[in-house]
Amino acid sequence: MEPDQPQSTPKPSSLRWQILRRALLRRPSDSDNSSEKTSLDKVSRRTRSGFNLIPCHAMNDGGEDPKSLPRRDVCFYYTLPLPNAPKLCLRQRWEDCVDLNDFEVCNRYDIDNTGLVCQWPSEDVLAYYSMSRLDYFRNKRVIELGSGYGLAGFVIASVTEASEVVISDGNPQVVDYIQRNIDANSSALGSTEVKPMILHWDQHEVSDISGAFDIIVASDCTFFKKFHKGLARTIRFLLKEHGPSEAILFSPKRGDSLDKFLVEVKASGLHFTITETYNTEIWRRHNNIINGDHPWPNYESDHCYPLLVSITR
Repeated sequence: MEPDQPQSTPKPSSLRWQILRRALLRRPSDSDNSSEKTSLDKVSRRTRSGFNLIPCHAMNDGGEDPKSLPRRDVCFYYTLPLPNAPKLCLRQRWEDCVDLNDFEVCNRYDIDNTGLVCQWPSEDVLAYYSMSRLDYFRNKRVIELGSGYGLAGFVIASVTEASEVVISDGNPQVVDYIQRNIDANSSALGSTEVKPMILHWDQHEVSDISGAFDIIVASDCTFFKKFHKGLARTIRFLLKEHGPSEAILFSPKRGDSLDKFLVEVKASGLHFTITETYNTEIWRRHNNIINGDHPWPNYESDHCYPLLVSITR
């Protein structure tokens, strides 16, 4: 009888292809193979819970009828940790559920697909941080850039009494979700005017709303270096020219990616500051993850912990 042959460890390149394959083939009812999931976690810094700042759960009753949803969609209820705050029900994709048409749309509009993939942890941080500064947004015109499903934009609209919140993304598929979620949450938005917008970071596309906003918010928008110049110029054109105005971005360093974006910010004639410890609770959870008290595969501060970048004229 021949001895058992030792199993070889899959190479990272092979595991990354498996992540793509799982995303293309997966359906919500599929069950993950536990050994496969463990292997894939070795090369992915993705996490389903993130910093777990705003509790949410998938809905099977109430809101939209699940039978009317495409098989790839789900409604998540977000419970905001504020007294008397409304619940938000956001329709979005199941995580890891994409199709080839998504990539065709990305190629057509020269955009990335990250807004459809999931609700990213930095968006959760931006939404939670916004709830700690309710007075700051009151009666202000606000725009969220590269919003994805726009959790932060919806939080700002529902609890801060902003006069207007524009939730924008360059992906028209994402903006379709935003419009559906505006309709579904109309009773939670009060008197705040909330609008969806397809917005690419090109100067000619922002000419009609140049200088229109008191506050710009964005999260995890500096990952792709090819968009740095356009993002910096868009912030400059959108910020109100007279009176106080500010762009608030949350982004991990990710090697030199954030630094290179800030070079473009400076070249655009804007000023910036960076803050590492900006909220006691977020900092506490960050340290808990580092100490192993909260599961997050391959957590590294450089790639996962968002810094607060404030940009002004």
